[in-house]
Amino acid sequence: MTRQIKVSAVSYLNSAPFVYGLQQWVMQGDIDLSLDYPAECARKLQSGEVDLGLIPVAVIPDISNYQILSDYCIGAEGPVRSVVLLSNSPLDKIDQIYLDYQSRTSAMLAKVLAQKLWKIRVNWLPLLPKHPANAFEKGDGIVVIGDKVFDYENRFKYSYDLATEWRQLTSLPFVFAAWTANKQLPNDFIKGFNNALTQGIESIPLAVNFFAPKNISGFEAERYLKENISYRLTDQKREALRLFWTFGREIKPG
Repeated sequence: MTRQIKVSAVSYLNSAPFVYGLQQWVMQGDIDLSLDYPAECARKLQSGEVDLGLIPVAVIPDISNYQILSDYCIGAEGPVRSVVLLSNSPLDKIDQIYLDYQSRTSAMLAKVLAQKLWKIRVNWLPLLPKHPANAFEKGDGIVVIGDKVFDYENRFKYSYDLATEWRQLTSLPFVFAAWTANKQLPNDFIKGFNNALTQGIESIPLAVNFFAPKNISGFEAERYLKENISYRLTDQKREALRLFWTFGREIKPG
């Protein structure tokens, strides 16, 4: 190829197998790989700074000429563990929910669930890095995503796994992020890219060692990646994706 393809991948543990596989490919000079939080992946793709990214699915319809290129995604067939609503109050006693600024998908999913499943009306506020876990009072809920969940999950009385709640609403799995391009890429690149992702998915123990998570043990990290994260972008996940976009257009503001 005449130039490297610029790729933005998510820096969370759930994408460690992808990153591991792609890092092996980087050595062959085919891609220029950067690691970012989800919203930054989306920004880079929308601005044209990268050609391909692991993009929060809520953003995908806003990308001009988007192409979902890979057979892989960040998804969940059951509890995902790392996308949760945490609170010291039950759902019907929550007055306001703080939304993680790093992902529009989790924010939209929480709003869909609030309106269509939980039937609650709340104030929506931004969850900023300066908010410590002990700063929240009864009546507050917080949506937390990614590796921060491992630090937060045992500090609250109530935890609602958003992938589990979505399945209760729809009987479908959920897709949190998908490999999306802003242009047509060469077929030989797409084939090599998917082969690199496959190598990573088949090497989860090596990926965990490579990622070296600090707030979860290696054993627990492997179990999380194998039991909570579902990587294949199946037909059911594509159906769930279309339904999520439909719900996203329907939800009322606020």
